[in-house]
Formats: sequence, C-alpha cells, structure tokens
Amino acid sequence: MKRNKFYSGIATALLASTVALSGCSFGSDDSSSSDDNASGDAVTVDVFQFKVEFKDQFEELVSMYEEENPDVNINVKTVGGGNDYGASLKTSFSSGEEPDIFNVGGPTDVDEYEQYLADLSDTDAANAALEGTLSGVSRNDQVLGLPFNQEGYGLLYNKKVFEEAGINADEITTFEALEEAVQTLEDQKGELGIDAPFAFPAKEKWVIGNHLANAYIADEFNNDIMEAYEADTIEFQMGDQMKRFVDLQNEYSVQPTLSLDYSQQVEENFSLGKVAMIQQGNWVYNTVESMDPEFAENNVGLLPIPVEGYEGSIPVGVPNYWVVNKESEDEVVQASKDFLDWMYTSEKGKQFVTEEFKFIPAYEGYEDQEIADPISQEIYEYANEGNTLGWVFLGAPTGWTEDAFGVAVQEYLAGDISWEEVEQRATQAWEDARQ
Repeated sequence: MKRNKFYSGIATALLASTVALSGCSFGSDDSSSSDDNASGDAVTVDVFQFKVEFKDQFEELVSMYEEENPDVNINVKTVGGGNDYGASLKTSFSSGEEPDIFNVGGPTDVDEYEQYLADLSDTDAANAALEGTLSGVSRNDQVLGLPFNQEGYGLLYNKKVFEEAGINADEITTFEALEEAVQTLEDQKGELGIDAPFAFPAKEKWVIGNHLANAYIADEFNNDIMEAYEADTIEFQMGDQMKRFVDLQNEYSVQPTLSLDYSQQVEENFSLGKVAMIQQGNWVYNTVESMDPEFAENNVGLLPIPVEGYEGSIPVGVPNYWVVNKESEDEVVQASKDFLDWMYTSEKGKQFVTEEFKFIPAYEGYEDQEIADPISQEIYEYANEGNTLGWVFLGAPTGWTEDAFGVAVQEYLAGDISWEEVEQRATQAWEDARQ
C-alpha cells in the first residue's frame, strides 16, 4: 500500500495545485434520493454525519451519485453545530436506527464502535490515503475508517480591521504580541466599528475542549494521537499558557461568552465584521462565504495560536473518519464502500471535494486539483513548510475533551472553580477513564 507522507506529503499530493437537528431516525424529513430513481431492487444506504458546514454540498454530491447509480438510494441525516453528535449517534444505535455509514473521531471512538466497523482495506480510498492518516483507525491490519480530509485552525482575523488598527499580523507569533494586538483593538474598537476583539463561544465545549486544549497538550504527547491514546494520565505541562489564552479570549470577547454559540460566533459576529478574531479553522469558509462572499475571499487571514516552542505553527490533522456498519446487509456494505470510493477517487468526486466541500485532501491523486479557498490555502502552506502541531485530542479518553475538560473550563469561566481545579478534575477524569 503506497502512500505519501502525512503533512509533508501534502506537498507531493498537491504539488501541481495552486494551492464538524435533533432526532436520529431516518425518515421522510431526511435528505434522500429521488423516488424517481427508486426501483424494487434499489439498495438504500443511511448516512449519519456530523459536519453541518458542508451539509448542503454533501447532499448535492449524494444526488450526483444517485443520478449515476439509480439502483442506490442514499439518505443523509446531519447532526452537529451545537447538537451533540456523539450522544445522537448512541441514541441512533440504541433505538435500532443503526446507520450504514457514520463518523468516528479517532482511536477512542474506534474502541467504542469496533464491533460495528467493517474492514475498508479493500477500498480504493484506503489505498490512496496519505501515510499517517489511517493510524488512529487501524486495528489488526484492518482499516476501519476513511479520513474526511485534513483541517487546520488558529485565529481567523479580519484583515481590514487589522490594517486600520495598524497591526501587522506577521509579527504576532508570541502570546505577548497577541496580547498587545488585542489591547490595540480594544482601545480602538469604537473607531474600528467592532464590538470586541474576539467572539469566544464558550457555550461550545468542543471549541474549548477539542481545539483550544489540543494546541497546549499536543507537545506533551509528542504531537502523536496514538501516544495520547495510550497515555495513563495528562500533566498539563502547558497549563499556564492555556489559562492565559482562555482568559484573553474571554476577557476581550463579546459577552456573555458562556451563552455564545458557534453560529453566533461565525455568522452574527465575525462574518458581519463585529469582531476582529475568532478561534476557528478552514471548515468555517462555506458559512462565512454564504454571509459575505467578498469578505470570505479577500479579508480573512489566519494567525497561529501562540504556543511556546511552536511559534508560527498551527494544528493540522484529520478531524473525522467515515466508517461503514458491517452489520448492515452485505449489499448495503458494498454500496457504502462504493459510494465512499467514488467520493474520494473518481474525477467528479475529487473535483467536488476540493471545489465545493473546499477540503484539503487526505488522499493522493489530487495533483491537478486546486485548493478552493484562501483559508485552506494558508493551512496548506503551513503544512507544506512543516509548521504544524498534531491533533492529539482525538486520542483522549472518550468524552474527556468536552464532558470533563470542556465542562470544567465552563465552570471556571462562570467563577465556580479555580484553574487549578480545572486541571485537577480533568486529570482525574483522564486517569479514571484509563484504569
């Protein structure tokens, strides 16, 4: 199985480029195939996925596939964007509405659902996956998941606001430099027409527990998801840095942060120019573009989260994986594999993945595809230059990032516990889960 190197291998894979609803049943309200194509022998595939940012585009891709394959009907249920995908997936299984294709985040999710996961080693997509992208979903020489894409994140900023404030984004590599820039924005917010420097969505435990935490715990596990997965404890070696970054965002954010959600952060505040910065990644591009295409295309930059020893680096990794339910009927399992292969290895699929999903591919064979948006382009450049941190949060114990650490930080922000208690509770939760 020949693959390119992960991270540095993006350059090879893309050398010629210019380069994350309640209810769980699959019913008539779901996005589904056209009945015009249905036949008595049609195979129906139920997809349960979390990525609200590309919901419409994904459903369009499904329709394209159904037109080419009239004997396949695909129903799509999307749960995310403020709704708990993990809890909803569990409910789907416990209620008997088991999907045929669904998402897992990494090795801890693989442990939880391994009894359902089909071996995807025989798929074209598995054979095209970049080296390193399958390590978290491989067991006993079996490939149990296929990577969505590669993503990166940091602080997205409004270029026009920074320019008007006299801030040079290229000089912001340390926490002290970021702090100085934030104070400048705060002092000039009236003239700049912003409500605050940040929109910090502390209501969203995943923003805190997954991405913010990851930037400051990655080094502790040598940027290796499997090292985090095998670790018996967490020490918060960069806990003081993490606290400073939490405090900075919280203090200089539109308020109240504990009731600020993802939609308000991205749509109501950042896309409409009410704040100068948000902690997010390239997955927000479609949303920002839908609010203001010109702003999305020309006015959004990316700053690294300041981490000592990793100045000028951003976290880049595989955010999620597609898996197939092996307990589905054999023809459904095969149809599921065929669809995933088509999405990532056919010419139509590859073009759609890059141009409409605006994904940074996690597969080889995309040499003639262009990265479609400027945020992803910046992330590609960071990765191409090797300026990256790993995504280790997916190796944390199941539920730890949000239900343990994320909740504890929310209580800290509410003034109910100290930061020392945040670390103590989160450490204990990690150790308890690993016993």
